[in-house]
Amino acid sequence: VQTITILRVAIPSLGLAAVAGLIYPTLSMFVADNVIHDDAGVLAVVSQDASQYIQNILTTSGLVFSLLVGQTFYFMYQQQEAIYLALFEEVTMAKSLLEQVSLVCQGRENLYKKILSCIASYVKDDLTKFNEVDPAVLISARPIDDPLEDILFLTSVGEPSIIYQTVRSLRQARSYRLGALQRKLPNLHMSLLWVLFGIVLFTFPLLGAGSQTIGGDEILTIQAWYLSFIVFGMSLTLRVIQELREPSRIG
Repeated sequence: VQTITILRVAIPSLGLAAVAGLIYPTLSMFVADNVIHDDAGVLAVVSQDASQYIQNILTTSGLVFSLLVGQTFYFMYQQQEAIYLALFEEVTMAKSLLEQVSLVCQGRENLYKKILSCIASYVKDDLTKFNEVDPAVLISARPIDDPLEDILFLTSVGEPSIIYQTVRSLRQARSYRLGALQRKLPNLHMSLLWVLFGIVLFTFPLLGAGSQTIGGDEILTIQAWYLSFIVFGMSLTLRVIQELREPSRIG
């Protein structure tokens, strides 16, 4: 795990958990004073939750949140696996191409240097650029800007050489890599997960407003610690999904 990933995932989650723990007692008292207006009957219903209405809301929203998060994480993990498999395949084909070029170009130093220059250009401007250039831009490049096209032109005069099949396989592996790197989920999907995250957490201050009538202000402090743990875990999960959703980001 790189430092930049920790900064993007763990640190914001810790900050959000700390803020939630600090404002929870105040927010619970605000709900009791300004929303419930210290109505003894309402506070008794909320604290006892005899009808289990609040519990049902929390269970329903939590279930929807967990299902969506679980499916999204599984989908993003599959995408990450596809990226590594495609990348390993592409690197293997590139090494095979380099070996074939060294055999074909024996005794032809000028041709060998030109082809090595094309391979170096491919590695520098394509294979290692998936963190900086959108995959759609790379896949739509003109043939004149494609170093693999130059290799075919230099090695295939009249009829395709033995390098043709290797370049073809390399292009297929490249297309698999670029396809795997392409973002699959829209921004609205992550927005929906964060909204559900907020809905799940919004029920806790309401429950705290009722529980403080039984345990006093001290119970809110204890609940604030547990809420911080919940917020940290849920936020960390969502941010990990965000990292998997954008595999082309550096780190």
